Amino acid sequence: MIKALREQTGAGFSDVKAALTEADGNMEQATVILRKKGLAAAGKKAGRVTAEGTIVARVEGHVGVLVEVNCETDFVGRNEVFQRFASEIAKVITQSKANSVEELMAEQWPGSDEPVSQKVAEQIASIKENISIRRFARYEAPANATIGTYIHGGGKIGVMVEVVAQSGSTGAHLDEVAKDIAMHIAAAEPRFLRREDVTEKDLEIEREIARDAALKSGKPENIVEKMVSGKMEKFYAEACLLEQPYIRDDKATVTQYLQRRGKESGCELVVTRFTRYKLGEGIEKRSEDFAAEVASYMK
Repeated sequence: MIKALREQTGAGFSDVKAALTEADGNMEQATVILRKKGLAAAGKKAGRVTAEGTIVARVEGHVGVLVEVNCETDFVGRNEVFQRFASEIAKVITQSKANSVEELMAEQWPGSDEPVSQKVAEQIASIKENISIRRFARYEAPANATIGTYIHGGGKIGVMVEVVAQSGSTGAHLDEVAKDIAMHIAAAEPRFLRREDVTEKDLEIEREIARDAALKSGKPENIVEKMVSGKMEKFYAEACLLEQPYIRDDKATVTQYLQRRGKESGCELVVTRFTRYKLGEGIEKRSEDFAAEVASYMK
């Protein structure tokens, strides 16, 4: 019942539980109680598609966060209140140990006795659009590492990357390298860190495509195999960060760039992980026109 009422109203766990208790389990009465408290205002908006919004990055010491917070319209996504709330969410995550959005939503908001889900519901009621925390990544970097971030297009693309100095000292040069790599990732869209990270499923698909194209050329089998090998090397160079041509010097790979900067700094630099988010990717956006949308609200 708590789950059903939360989905219906968008109110927080503790508020829904209290309302159901007060209403002796009567769902309709509990909804009325929540509405009277202004906590069910988000209910009608809870099912709306959220494909706009912003991506926020935050680094505090050796903790880095990248989070995508969504809303319904680009207008609200650029709103100062929404942007500030998204930044607050990023700050909350830096202090959190949650491993998923579900766990995060159930945690208490710092300095409050309310859960994060309730704060989101309050923002929905205030902004009058559905809001969702779609996904986040949280890094805790070792002492010999730095976390670089880059936000492009006012929050349309966000990147977080961890760079470790395997030997030698850390310093401003490490921060600069991490920022450079983050910008490269934003532009080049790598899918994997290194070729060893490519999944077997992806390899099978790429080999099948390469073999099909080679066979259609009418070449003999031994030549086909060479062509497939060549196509796979090209795939690695496109999909794997460390093998991509570096955006500021396409004659060098990212690995070679790291080697050069490491040599200049007197230490070996290694990229250990990265996260790249593109706002709204994979979300089917609404195709309704404005007039149809207004008409739907009048029903």
